[in-house]
Amino acid sequence: MMNEAIPPSQFTQTSCRSHLEDHMTPHRLARTLASKYPVDRPIVYVCIGTDRSTGDSLGPLTGSLLEKRKLPFFELHGTLKDPVHALNLEETAEKISTDYKDAFVVAIDACLGQYRNIGYIEVGEGPIFPGAGVQKQLPPIGDMHITGIVNAGGFMEHAMLQNTRLYLVNEMASRITDAIHYSNILFRKRLAAVHTIHINEQLLQ
Repeated sequence: MMNEAIPPSQFTQTSCRSHLEDHMTPHRLARTLASKYPVDRPIVYVCIGTDRSTGDSLGPLTGSLLEKRKLPFFELHGTLKDPVHALNLEETAEKISTDYKDAFVVAIDACLGQYRNIGYIEVGEGPIFPGAGVQKQLPPIGDMHITGIVNAGGFMEHAMLQNTRLYLVNEMASRITDAIHYSNILFRKRLAAVHTIHINEQLLQ
């Protein structure tokens, strides 16, 4: 029996969306991320969610996987041990603005969507609005966002998050972690190139 076709990737001027079953997904997302990182601002990842809900654990699970990678130049908030969620999101945002000068924030969160889009991971410009899928009023956060569609929305949102398969969330967290790792490699190459150009300019003066 033939395998089902892998859902196609989707690109716009400000975003990239790719399915977790596509083995190129981490590389596509990494290129989009790396192209947006500034070289003159601290880069902070905020992984939003809670492990008390399977579907909502995408953020902190990704954060814990990232924590083990110990990626240089990237700061991290939100893990399974120390999650960033509805009760401390504003406090976390204030801490970031205090601890880092003009931080470039990338927010990661789970979301609900149409059934046919479950499994898609999106990297895009602009903030996310945590809790919007379950009718919570939380402040937007992020200069960029990474979202994973973990289940279908539109009805009984809390129940849908609670009944999301852990396997799906774990696979998405792994793909996102790989994408961020690859983007870190690309970012370091860009930093090295900028540094080389700066040295050459100094030598020519």
